[in-house]
Formats: sequence, C-alpha cells, structure tokens
Amino acid sequence: MQDKREGSLLFKIEERRDLGNLVTFIPNKKVPIHNWFYFKEGFSRDFVLLMLDWLKIKNNEWILDPFCGSGTTLLTSKEFGFNAIGVDASPLAVFVTQVKIEDYDLEKIREHAREIFSKKFERYDTEGLSPLTKRAFSRYSLEDILFFKEEIKKINDPKIRNFFTLALMNSANKVSYAYKDGSVIKMREKPTIPLKKVFKRIVKRMIHDLKRANYKGSNIGVYLGDARRMDFLQDNYFDAVITSPPYLNKIEYTKVYSIEYELFFENFKFDSLRSYIGLNPKHVKDLFPELNLPDVAKAYLQDMNDALKEIYRVMKDDAKCSIVVAEGAFPDKIVPVDLLMAKLAERIGFKVERIVVVNERVVTRDRTFKIGKARESIVVMKK
Repeated sequence: MQDKREGSLLFKIEERRDLGNLVTFIPNKKVPIHNWFYFKEGFSRDFVLLMLDWLKIKNNEWILDPFCGSGTTLLTSKEFGFNAIGVDASPLAVFVTQVKIEDYDLEKIREHAREIFSKKFERYDTEGLSPLTKRAFSRYSLEDILFFKEEIKKINDPKIRNFFTLALMNSANKVSYAYKDGSVIKMREKPTIPLKKVFKRIVKRMIHDLKRANYKGSNIGVYLGDARRMDFLQDNYFDAVITSPPYLNKIEYTKVYSIEYELFFENFKFDSLRSYIGLNPKHVKDLFPELNLPDVAKAYLQDMNDALKEIYRVMKDDAKCSIVVAEGAFPDKIVPVDLLMAKLAERIGFKVERIVVVNERVVTRDRTFKIGKARESIVVMKK
C-alpha cells in the first residue's frame, strides 16, 4: 500500500479492508453473552481470535486489555482457555465486563427469576430523575424499571444481583426512545413492548446462554483503573496486549451512557471521571511540535504516551501488542494517529512490526469540502 502521510515510510503498512467489520462490535450482536450489552465502541470476538493467532498466544500465557470496554478480550479469553486481565476507567464498562465473565449457579438465578417476576407491582416516584431520562421512556416503562430495580436490590448475592441488573439495563435499552448517535443521545418515539415482558425474555435468554457456555478453564479478572497508571499490575508480567483506546475526537463516553449511569449507578458523579483520553488539554507537553496539532490532539497523544509506557512496563520481553486506533478528523486536517502512536511506541522501546489499515472514511467540512480520508488501523508491535 502506498501512503503519502509524513512518516509513513518508516513503517510497514498493509491494507486489509476485509478485516474492517471485525474491529466493530457488530459481529458480537449475534454471539451469546458477548451480546448481553451493546457497546458500540467495542471490537468483536472474531477480532480477538484473529489477534490470538497473529500474536501466537499460548494457553498458559497472560493477556492484558488496558481499555477493556465491555470485556470482549476477557470473555473470548475465558471461552478459549487464556488468562486475561482487563482495566477500564468506566464503572459501567467494568460492571458489564464483570457480569459477562462471572461464574454462576444457574439454579439460584432461576429461583430469583421466579421470585422477581411473581412480585406485585408497586409504583415508584420518578420526580427525582433528570428530564433526559424521563424523555427516554414512556411513564409506564420508567415505573416498571424503577420497580424491578428495587426488587433486584433485595438480592443478597452480589453476583446474582449484578446479573439481573445487567438484564434490566439491557431491557431498559430495548424499550427506550433514546439512541446513541455518535457523541450525542437522540430520541425517537416508537411503540414499545411492556418492560416486564422484555425483561423476562432477556433473563430467559441469558440463562440459556450460560447453560450452553463451555469454558476451558482460565484466570480472568477486571479492574476499575486508569491505563496511564496501572500501579496494581506487576512489571514484566503479560505475554500479550490486545486493546483499543478511545478514539481521538470521537465520543465522550460518560455523556452517551448518562441514562444508564443515572438509573443504575446512583452514586456516580460525572466530575469524578473524565472518560478520559485527551479531554484535558491544559498543561500538556506537545510531543510533535513540528505538526502544529490541535490542543485536544496534543492532550490525547500525551495520554496515549503515558498509557504506552505503562503497557511497555507490564509486558514481558519479546511480548507482542496489538492496538486498534483511528485517525482524528479536524476542520483543517487529519491527525495520523496510527503513525504517531507508532512513533511514540518506538521512542519508548517497542519495535513496530506493521500497521494494518482496515477501514477508511472520507472526511468533509460543512458536508461539501473534502478534508481527506481518515483511516482505522491495527498497530502491531513487540517489546
């Protein structure tokens, strides 16, 4: 592949458009347990399987995903017998991941399901909820959500309680008028099925998914933490890293999941988490002064540089790393994140083996003026 971007000749660049769908969450929508929560920003189980092959991971080795999102790397590792650790700054992401990777007593889940769905409905006050959350549901759906949420709170076993909470969260999304469109939440009124009916169906499907699961046996764990400061992880421990950080200039994760946070994470405060890459351009060191980058890009690359240093620290010698990134689109330029990430990695000590371009999109300003093409790539490197 010929590439005219400055610095592209320093790295081996391949074009594999056939892999473009794999770096999206779309294939997971049909995969049991992976599809328990739709995480638009995630990659697929098939991508993880491909990376396990590319990086030549053995079953007794340890994998790290420092931006684990909804847990695709960890759940795939559990399914095929690999040890894996995930880290994420989002309480929602860590919660969803933990529910997916947990081991359950199916009979206990069935018992609690019978109990929950046999309870007589009680109406709960919705006045304390935000205007956004009220607009996102019919009054009947919202009252049902609050009723079942209170019933779930009565479950003593935290694993079972979290299982039903995720099922209810998924059910709420199914009956919601709200949908995520890029970095914003939009509303679309539509006829909705009664929440209880959806909830019962989803719980039944989740139980069925667990019944069919066949895990090989491995160690899996997830931590709430910051990829730039993973002090709780040992030096020289991991045999491979498979991950994808938040994209530059893309999505403010806390805002697009604000309804889930309000309904199911009552103690969460938005100012306690910036989500979190590149959103604070103050006091930023410009790592590429020759490029005249936008402030947010400078902050993003500094954050990524800190994360890469931590990834390097916790990887074993000769361990390999695969990172999915996308170029940032701005009114006057495309920021070549894949090349800049590769340069940062080499400064830290990584050997960049190749950059595999899997997607490309035309970027315009005011819908008419073409700025260029922004690509999505897999950066493969070795310590």
